[in-house]
Amino acid sequence: MLQQILRDMYIDPELLAELNEEQKQILFYKMREEQLRRWREREEKARMEEAVLRKTARRNQSNGKRVQWLRGKDGEVWVWVMGEAPGDKPYEQISEELIAERARQQAQKEAEELWRQKEAEITKKFRDAMAQEKARIVAEKWKIEMEDRKAAKLEEEKIQEELKKREEEERQKGEELIRQQEEIRAKELYLSLKQAQQHSQHSDDDQEWEEQLRRSKAADEERSHKARRARDEYRRQSLRAIQKGRVAGLSHLFQGTNLSNDQEIKPNNSASPLLPPVTSSSIWERPSRPFSRDVIIRWFKEEQIPRRAGFERNTNRIAQWFHGIISRQEAEELLMNKSEGAFLVRVSEKIWGYALSYRQQNGFKHFLVDASGDFYSFLGVDPNRHPTLTDLIDFHKEEIITSSGGELLLEPCGQQKNPPDYSPLFE
Repeated sequence: MLQQILRDMYIDPELLAELNEEQKQILFYKMREEQLRRWREREEKARMEEAVLRKTARRNQSNGKRVQWLRGKDGEVWVWVMGEAPGDKPYEQISEELIAERARQQAQKEAEELWRQKEAEITKKFRDAMAQEKARIVAEKWKIEMEDRKAAKLEEEKIQEELKKREEEERQKGEELIRQQEEIRAKELYLSLKQAQQHSQHSDDDQEWEEQLRRSKAADEERSHKARRARDEYRRQSLRAIQKGRVAGLSHLFQGTNLSNDQEIKPNNSASPLLPPVTSSSIWERPSRPFSRDVIIRWFKEEQIPRRAGFERNTNRIAQWFHGIISRQEAEELLMNKSEGAFLVRVSEKIWGYALSYRQQNGFKHFLVDASGDFYSFLGVDPNRHPTLTDLIDFHKEEIITSSGGELLLEPCGQQKNPPDYSPLFE
């Protein structure tokens, strides 16, 4: 299963949801290692192809067209430097003219915008004044006799003339003020652009860019921390198995043990059935993944019973910790009233393998056990490979599963139903 994930670089979302945080981090670490390996292969291939292309290009160049440099009267390569040839303006002058032109255009643009605002203010000011004066005159003259209307009209025209004259004077003053401000602004912009050109290498970074960079660095540090933890856990598990020599010993014991009818059968407190005979009516071909309970039961009968999955060591009795195809919720209900260290193993519906459900002090943990090959191992957590499912359980009765959680398998959780939930697997 793990090899398939690394080959496809994809994990089904439902399967990913079954993994706890530590399993996810270690799986991410292994996928990242695979990405780096593939990247190095591509880089090496690209480097070799590039070397071949360069070699081919040199061979073709020696037989094809060539580039010849134009040479001057002195026999050297002819070079033209802007600003140094006869008739060229000095570079400093060209730069000064460009900066001055940019400053002038910017100042003119700002002056036009300022004048539009000023003109709108002047127009509104005198329009309001004229309307108010007209309203006042009308209000006053309506109180006078009809023969005074002509005098009122003349007075109104006189006032309008006066207001227009004042408006024109105000406009001229505004235009002169805008022109002066334009000249001042052009000089300011010229100095600012000149200073920016001289000190462009010392310009400050954009504040938003700095914030994004800070968040990006924080996220990188968090990912690096998680990957480091996953890598340390992976190495710890590998070194632990090598130092103990436990897996190798159990494997040797498993290979050298043959059960016979006269062997001692250890007692079991649970009423577990004896190993039934397994018959196969057709040739079994395992699908790529489990898609129904019937297929899972067929897989268990065809592949797992011959490997004595779920049985106590050296007996034909089913282990107390073994359960059938039950859900995560059902497993947690069975473990609810148990103490820390209680555990059970259930047949998984997501992968060809099992799920180990573990009771913590403040909750539960679930670990997937891959049984798709010829060994049993935790998916993404423990690199150790065990020849039997019982070997894996016995190993972690003495050795913790993860260094961060310190999980030891202390108390098996048995059946609460009659018949047991694993009975369909042995019918």
